Amino acid sequence: MKAFPETFLWGGATAANQVEGAWQEDGKGITTSDLQPHGVMGKMEPRILGKENIKDVAIDFYHRYPEDIALFAEMGFTCLRISIAWARIFPQGDEVEPNEAGLAFYDRLFDEMAQAGIKPLVTLSHYEMPYGLVKNYGGWANR
Repeated sequence: MKAFPETFLWGGATAANQVEGAWQEDGKGITTSDLQPHGVMGKMEPRILGKENIKDVAIDFYHRYPEDIALFAEMGFTCLRISIAWARIFPQGDEVEPNEAGLAFYDRLFDEMAQAGIKPLVTLSHYEMPYGLVKNYGGWANR
């Protein structure tokens, strides 16, 4: 049996909108995913304050990522595919300056991954976008 090369990347994948939670913390804007509690095939629904959505907390990766990264390292991960929550960096999608709190979160996350020996494989857009881009410009339908 042939062995995997030493440089083979072992790991897994997450998506920001499925794991982070913290849907309105530290300046994050509302996304299309936040308005589709039943997934991308579901219809857009207005957010009702006080009505829980499973994605509001998800696995709380936003607050618990150090524990999760430690577990990934313990499992032998050398790579983790993650996505960047666009609305955590640009809450409405069309800001000139990024949300510094969002940048700081990803900076801490990447530092934690580096310390654990896990290489990030980053997806910049994982099917969601800031709702402001849909509302004001028509989203992907408007080039």
